[in-house]
Amino acid sequence: MIEELKNIVEEGSEEEQQILALALSAIRHRRERGKAFLSGFLGLNGEFVDERTYRFDIPLTVFMHNSGGAVHGGILATIIDSAMGSLINRSLPPEEYAVTTELKINYLRPGKGERLVAEATYLHRGQTLVVMESTVYDDRGKRVAHGTGTFIVLKR
Repeated sequence: MIEELKNIVEEGSEEEQQILALALSAIRHRRERGKAFLSGFLGLNGEFVDERTYRFDIPLTVFMHNSGGAVHGGILATIIDSAMGSLINRSLPPEEYAVTTELKINYLRPGKGERLVAEATYLHRGQTLVVMESTVYDDRGKRVAHGTGTFIVLKR
């Protein structure tokens, strides 16, 4: 593995080197913050807009592109799910957590550009079930995808 990594560093294409840099970033993200590797690969950087809205600002990378040069639909679904999951999980007490039980996505236009922004908000917040929505925008402010999800709140 060391030889293969060395070969990519020395002779790999720019895209291969970018993917390797993302892998290192994901490992650092996991070690320093204890978060999922996927968050590091996607460069998820989130913040509360208000107590009912959470936002991710996401740089687009070669890792996210499909063969047509747009953001892969699975990546958009992951971003939507992650925005909603971050909103609910960051608002729960330490003895509780929430997981997705249902996810529905509408793809509206190709995700292209330099960055994406995802915003999530509540539609209904019950004691056990939480229904949310999230929208992803491109760097021109155009809506790329919209999703809704249901999350169940569980005890640790």
